[in-house]
Amino acid sequence: MCAVALDHVGVVTRDLATLAAQYERLHRSYIELLAVVDPNAGSATLDRFLARYAGIHILAFAIDDPRAARARLHRANIDPPSVTRFDRPIDDREPAGPRARFELIQLPDQPEGRINLVHHLAPEVLWQKRFLRHANNAATLEEVVIGVADPAEAAERFSRLVGSAVVPDATGGFALELTHGRVRLLPPEADAPTVPRIVGVTVRTSDGNAAIRRLLAQHGIPHSASNDDLIVQASAAGGVAVRFVASA
Repeated sequence: MCAVALDHVGVVTRDLATLAAQYERLHRSYIELLAVVDPNAGSATLDRFLARYAGIHILAFAIDDPRAARARLHRANIDPPSVTRFDRPIDDREPAGPRARFELIQLPDQPEGRINLVHHLAPEVLWQKRFLRHANNAATLEEVVIGVADPAEAAERFSRLVGSAVVPDATGGFALELTHGRVRLLPPEADAPTVPRIVGVTVRTSDGNAAIRRLLAQHGIPHSASNDDLIVQASAAGGVAVRFVASA
């Protein structure tokens, strides 16, 4: 059982309020944001991530059948922990309200970050219309870009972890093609930070980038343009380069 779609990415930072403000201007929380809110409590995992860089450290893929996925991983000589269930409130202000429920396979940590396989048990609770409307008219998380020193090695490893085929990428690396979305494994650019690193995401909008163009201008967010695409600099998005592309 292979992964069928990109589910979400997790952006990790030390300052949740600043990160939330950055993404409120861009996404209205389209992407999961994480930080250590109570410095006295701490988190060994987040501290380990942040020792490398602030940005994306978690990449989650949607699956339909966790037990079939786990059996496939065993056949590929990958020994993940058992399938675990968890739930959380949709709105922290309403702890007794509806809860999202998941089954999760947390794969062994990879050099690129934490890779999870997620099965939604109550998709109708999570994917409500009120959560799917964004000020920037974002429609889908289209792709995740990972910089790696050896794209061929990373492609073979990701293919075994996720259960999906890889194809050559036009830029010289490889792409993991899913039913919905893709992961691109690319050699680093000359001035790129240390790799491996999940460097950015591509978000497709439904309005030809009209709304995000207005938001970028309104808030003075640093960005550049390439043809019809708009690219928000990593410094303005918690260490993540965010590319907005128009619907075909």
